[in-house]
Amino acid sequence: MSIDSWLSSRLDKAKGAGVYRTLRTMNGPPIPEGTMNGKNQTVWSSNNYLGLANHNRLISAAQAALQQFGAGSSGSRLTTGNSIWHEKLEKKIAGFKRTETALLFSSGYLANVGVLSSLPEKGDVILSDQLNHASIIDGCRLSKADTYIYRHIDMADLEEKLRETQRYQRRFIVTDGVFSMDGTIAPLHQIIALAKRYHAYVIVDDAHATGVLGESGGGTSDHFGVCPDIVIGTLSKAAGVEGGFAAGSAVIIDFLLNHARTFIFQTAIPPASCAAAHEALDIIEASKDKRELLFSYIQIIKTNLKHMGYTVKGHHTPIIPVVIGDTRKTATFAEKLQGKGIYAPAIRPPTVAPGESRIRLTVTAGHSIRDIDHLLEAFRSIGKELNIIP
Repeated sequence: MSIDSWLSSRLDKAKGAGVYRTLRTMNGPPIPEGTMNGKNQTVWSSNNYLGLANHNRLISAAQAALQQFGAGSSGSRLTTGNSIWHEKLEKKIAGFKRTETALLFSSGYLANVGVLSSLPEKGDVILSDQLNHASIIDGCRLSKADTYIYRHIDMADLEEKLRETQRYQRRFIVTDGVFSMDGTIAPLHQIIALAKRYHAYVIVDDAHATGVLGESGGGTSDHFGVCPDIVIGTLSKAAGVEGGFAAGSAVIIDFLLNHARTFIFQTAIPPASCAAAHEALDIIEASKDKRELLFSYIQIIKTNLKHMGYTVKGHHTPIIPVVIGDTRKTATFAEKLQGKGIYAPAIRPPTVAPGESRIRLTVTAGHSIRDIDHLLEAFRSIGKELNIIP
């Protein structure tokens, strides 16, 4: 059998199971109303939480840096890819996250893999939340340390596993700050309290919390008023640009610079992206207006969906998972939404557990009340049509 025939049979199985995926093409900037595959759609799946990705100040900052530094970085940070903008942005991130310093990676995925594959050693153990992001899972797999999985945000189970792992040299607890599929918030204050009691280190992936949670938008640490050992994050969500980072003590960051393979061997993000991200953090720090608008939208949508009879997961975050359950019915629901000009994709196994297929809504400050009314009316009519709600 040829490789194409073999892989085609595997793809056919995915199609039969309702988990086959295809790409969609956006024909404009990342705004709520745009053209996708040639059709007008209101997008409810963007991570552009504060609507900054096409903000004039970010575009102007990127254009100025683009003129000065060119389109690409030309190499890794340790060869020819380091610029003053990379260093300025790292200083900005450290101040924003209230750490000694920070290190830029080319994506949040690479930051997670780099930290987890280089920091814990053989003889150490990583305690990882059951619903952590794929990048954390991959980092754990590449680590020489053992990995224990604790039940999702279950502090009793985490404590039990901390007791069980006292024989290891070191214990590392790793968790998402906001979980991307369930919209739940890790109880970071409780995790850090347990870490102190059982002599563990805490690593938080704050990808979906950075710019959103906390008094100043600083993320999960800001939200709970605590300081984990390492904060990992991305600039591709609320900040609206690209790139990832790790923030912590000067010693930790120096270690990562010298040992994290996903930093050492990865081409640096362009200086223009750094300049835009720096501007985004300025905007986030300067005003609460976008965050306050965002959270008012979240409240409206969750309250109405629950009132209709939907199973809505998550805490008070821009990620609103509406559980449908059946994989095929969820895919049909997403198709019917698109027919009404709404793009909110079906999330199916293996991304979520069997029986947990859902429409995952993400809310942004760029949406309008009119968009919300349209969304809610679509959920009401489709839900009744498919006998999901009464």
